Amino acid sequence: RHSTKSQTVSSQAGKMMKFPVRRCTSSLRDFVQKRQASSFDSCKKALPVSGLNYYSLEALNDPRVEKMPLSIRVLLESAVRDAATGDGTEVDAKTVMDFAAQAGKADINWRPPRVIMQDLSGIPALIDLCAMRDVIKAKGGDASKVNPLSPVDLVVDHSVIIDVAGTPDALKRNMEIEFNRNLERFQFLRWAQNSFDNFGLIPPGSGIVHQVHCEHLARILMTKDGVVFPDACVGTDSHTPMVNGVGVVGWGVGGIEAEAAMLGQPISMVLPEVVGLELTGELRPGVTATDLVLTVTELLRKHGVVGKFVEAFGPGARSLTVTDRMTVSNMAPEYGATVVYFPTDEMTLEYLQRTGRPEDKVKLVEEYNKANMLFGEKASEGVVYSSVAKLDLSRVEPSLAGPKRPQDRVPLDGLKNDFTTALTAKRGLKGFGLSADEASKPVKTKDGEVQHGDIAIAAITSCTNTSNPSVLVAAGLLAKKAVEFGLTKPGHVKASLAPGSTVVTKYLEDAGLQQYLDQIGFNTAGYGCTTCMGNSGEVEPIMQEASDNGAVTAAVLSGNRNFEGRVHLSVKANYLASPPLVVASALAGRIIDFKNEPIGTGKDGKEVFLRDVWPTPDEIETTVRRSVKPEMFREAYGSRRGSDEWEALPQAKELTFNWSEDSTYIRRPPFLDTTWTPMKEAHCLLLMGDSVTTDHISPVSSIRNGPAYDHLKEKGVEHKDMSSFGARRGNADVMVRGTFANPRITNFLVAESGPTTLHIPSGEEMPIFNAAEKYRSEGFDLVVVAGAEYGTGSSRDWAAKGTAMMGIRAVLAKSFERIHRSNLVGMGVLPLVFE
Repeated sequence: RHSTKSQTVSSQAGKMMKFPVRRCTSSLRDFVQKRQASSFDSCKKALPVSGLNYYSLEALNDPRVEKMPLSIRVLLESAVRDAATGDGTEVDAKTVMDFAAQAGKADINWRPPRVIMQDLSGIPALIDLCAMRDVIKAKGGDASKVNPLSPVDLVVDHSVIIDVAGTPDALKRNMEIEFNRNLERFQFLRWAQNSFDNFGLIPPGSGIVHQVHCEHLARILMTKDGVVFPDACVGTDSHTPMVNGVGVVGWGVGGIEAEAAMLGQPISMVLPEVVGLELTGELRPGVTATDLVLTVTELLRKHGVVGKFVEAFGPGARSLTVTDRMTVSNMAPEYGATVVYFPTDEMTLEYLQRTGRPEDKVKLVEEYNKANMLFGEKASEGVVYSSVAKLDLSRVEPSLAGPKRPQDRVPLDGLKNDFTTALTAKRGLKGFGLSADEASKPVKTKDGEVQHGDIAIAAITSCTNTSNPSVLVAAGLLAKKAVEFGLTKPGHVKASLAPGSTVVTKYLEDAGLQQYLDQIGFNTAGYGCTTCMGNSGEVEPIMQEASDNGAVTAAVLSGNRNFEGRVHLSVKANYLASPPLVVASALAGRIIDFKNEPIGTGKDGKEVFLRDVWPTPDEIETTVRRSVKPEMFREAYGSRRGSDEWEALPQAKELTFNWSEDSTYIRRPPFLDTTWTPMKEAHCLLLMGDSVTTDHISPVSSIRNGPAYDHLKEKGVEHKDMSSFGARRGNADVMVRGTFANPRITNFLVAESGPTTLHIPSGEEMPIFNAAEKYRSEGFDLVVVAGAEYGTGSSRDWAAKGTAMMGIRAVLAKSFERIHRSNLVGMGVLPLVFE
């Protein structure tokens, strides 16, 4: 099953590190080296124009292929090609061929041709490879054998924090702070860039991984040994499916699975069921792609797509631009789907041209997909899905989602009522637990009063929306009209714009819209994943004090996640919204009824409503067509050169990394030194309810207090340099202390929310980490008990690594999110489901 090179890596690594790996038998090795003819050899054909070889699905001459979803046809092509070349077996190909009978039942092995990463999850994976090199070198082996065998791209995008906002120099200052704060991490990445083969890196300040992926890194088609085949990938971020909108099959996995894929190992998976998403009609004027994806999230959560592929079809799907499709695919993890696939068609070709792809590549994409039953409406005729969910696009309405979960869609006209109701509802997924008296009174601070629902953060952020020129242009046009009316943003609102690529700035400036966003306070503050993943920086002092005094302040952001404690630890109500609604919310300064309440008062003294500043579809489309140009993408991605500071970093090429004992960011991980013993006398460390997310388990937020803070303080780190858990994922000592450290976590073993638990033998309440250490010293193992949807959210390997390091041997829950369940297994923690 393995190539000769991957045999060497796997066999030697397994021998040196003393954990079980599959090893080639001599007969199978002979088969790999002296392959017999495959029944699929006859499927190898030549494309008439390009002359490249490909494995033809039509040549299978099997009527089942025509009924097969196109996303499964991509898996079938891979299985057929692997069987024909000796990289796989005919068993997998025949299983995929029998999709109708085997979906959701049979296991297959799939070898992803490449891996995509961001720095927060990518650095721990690279550190693990470094540790493997150390172990092999110490045992006298050849450490150079530890190298990615599949192409790997890493985008440094999760390090920038909105420390400075609303000023002309915000971008420059935040990048300077980012570099100084992350110097150790960046030095490690610079070393990795030169030390590992098959490893490419996009430096900080370039954009967000998924937007850069779609605009530049996605190959669309790949070639190897003269054979062309569909691009596909796995990524160490749960929003990897965004690339499905460009016609590329790809999904998020944990860092542990990604490491295996990097080393050439196949991914073992159940052949997925495919839910057809039938889209009809067209979006009405004033309805955005953000409104669409929030509606799809609500719909598919109810339909049930966890662990399944979703494939869009119908006239509505064909009418969507690729950037609208990318928005829908991006939020796949929010509704539980593994893949949300939009097949390649004319819209895809137009997107490739607009993003500056070479013309010969665009022609090859068209030729290959048409030849191999993968292009457009014709290829989708006769497909039979496992089930079908239907949506009439004309019924989609302007929406937000919140205040605590992305699947809790709120119609725009019902926003204020939703928030008001949540204030006094029982504390939970839709409630804050205030009394009627508390909800009706303002909260006093030394600088004045703050009302519940006053907006602390308004952020245009996240690749979900910043990859879509239509909604960014809409935000700029709304800002222009607002400035012309004389509207200004209240001082208590922290506004920021963090695009997913530098192309956004180019077309906003070309359209003359960035100046109006700047005047309101939406100056570009960074190119990276910022507020959406908790890198929002400090809020205004009055809002922080109000929150400390009990105020339920709000954030409105164009992100994809709004779990408690994620956006900002002090901001309790978080609503996802389109970029133009983010701008309108910043101007209003509080949660309002957008239909009946004004967003401000104009310079003429008259009230200005949302409808007065909302741009028309013609205004948006005309601006996009005029200002979004292919040369902007070619210029942005023509070079992978970073900032002067990045280029000045040492470019050492030592085979093994030189660990520093003084580092508080990059430390050698302990996992290869772990020994396992049978579980015995386990106590319950945590007793939790439904929808425990990976943000609850392993937050990425700023380190403000608790055992991790105390540990870093002992190491000499000052408060201003604490940074975030996300940035310190390369330090196991910090991360284990940050496990279950979310201040919003609810543990039923104690009365109050927060990162504390009950040490059962003594009856003493203490921080969760301290309790775990006390149990360890007493010789007890640990378990966690929870409800449904345990581990939803980001594909965060540290949510499993920290769990294992705490001594937790099993998690008992009603159900698990796919990626987290896999990560737990990879770390030796049993995910147990009981009915």
